[in-house]
Amino acid sequence: MPVKDQHLDLDLEAQISHLSDDSENYDLDHNDRYYENNPISVNSRTPYSNNSKSHGADLIYTITTSGTDNEFIIIDGKKFLKSDMLKAFGGSLTPGYSRPSSYNFANPAPLGLSAFALTTFVLSLVNTKARSVETPNVVVGLAMFYGGLIQLFAGMWEIALNNTFGGTALSSYGGFWLSFGAIYIDFFGIKKAYNDPIELENAVGFYLIGWCIFTLGLTMCTMKSTLAFMGLFAFLTITFLLLAIAKFTQNVAVNQAGGVFGIITALIAWYNAYAGLANKENSYLVANAIRLPDNLFKDK
Repeated sequence: MPVKDQHLDLDLEAQISHLSDDSENYDLDHNDRYYENNPISVNSRTPYSNNSKSHGADLIYTITTSGTDNEFIIIDGKKFLKSDMLKAFGGSLTPGYSRPSSYNFANPAPLGLSAFALTTFVLSLVNTKARSVETPNVVVGLAMFYGGLIQLFAGMWEIALNNTFGGTALSSYGGFWLSFGAIYIDFFGIKKAYNDPIELENAVGFYLIGWCIFTLGLTMCTMKSTLAFMGLFAFLTITFLLLAIAKFTQNVAVNQAGGVFGIITALIAWYNAYAGLANKENSYLVANAIRLPDNLFKDK
């Protein structure tokens, strides 16, 4: 008899996605006995074992709905709010359908996104030479503590909540800001190691192009999420690319363009953070997710 896994399989998530309020394929006023009599078979995530005769055995989950407006989904005896299963991806940094965690933690994504947004916003203003400010040292404090340490903590909490994408993104960019701040701290001796300013610029260009490649990979993982979620990583990819080119070419105009894209990135990050904070219980303005198509290449 197969062992039940605690995580929902993607096939099951696809079934849940059809239970949204705007679904054209399901009537949410159906009788709960429909799902009781028609259980859904999904593939197990049971780890591979050489001693097992059946790798990835099928599991049977029973899905029912309950509540006045069928606002609850009951999956194999566990009750979840439908809104929790389908909330905006950007607000929880989850590129797939959100699932309540087995841990009773608050959502750390808005904290990490806010830390990233503020630090990016200030540095980007410096890159655009706003108010004739060109020296980026004012960002060091933000980079080390808010954008760095706090964002790193948020990423660790995301991992505890089984959110691999959110944990990878927030922890990595927390590391980015810590390492960026270290460049401008004499104790680390990074800038002093380069006698030629052009060599230093090229070295920082290598650093930035590496982050551009990493961010492009994350962007590709958000192509089925929401417009704001994917937009955040798409604009961040362009920002890193422009700043890297500016370092390689010592082109001030390209660096300023990178600053403009960085400001846009910061605003989108704040929007996603707001999406994770605001709800009908605490705000009159709730962010509505614009979902991206998830079946562009699906066989008809």
